[in-house]
Amino acid sequence: MKVVATDTAPKAIGPYSQAIVANGMVFVSGQIPIDPASGNLVEGSISDQTKQVMSNLAAILEAAGADFSKVVKTTVYLKDMGDFTEMNEVYGSHFPDHKPARATVQVAKLPRDVAVEIDCIAVL
Repeated sequence: MKVVATDTAPKAIGPYSQAIVANGMVFVSGQIPIDPASGNLVEGSISDQTKQVMSNLAAILEAAGADFSKVVKTTVYLKDMGDFTEMNEVYGSHFPDHKPARATVQVAKLPRDVAVEIDCIAVL
């Protein structure tokens, strides 16, 4: 088992790792729209927030030796399911040929009151 940590994605803000590599799989913790350079939340539309979340996921996957083409499962947590179409457009642009399994759920509240959080599992 190996802990993945990179400065190109937000630091963990609790007792967890950005990702763990185990048995040829990468388990990436849920990412919210935090700009890793400033540590600030990305404000704006669900598209703006989703772009930052996907950027954070990409950075962690890269640090682990993977990329979006290796993702097998994601979970999307939305504050408002009404944001699904806009989020899905940004999300889908990262998976043009490869479509991982996915669950999308609406939740009552997310960390720092953001609109979206996404986690993923990838193979190496």
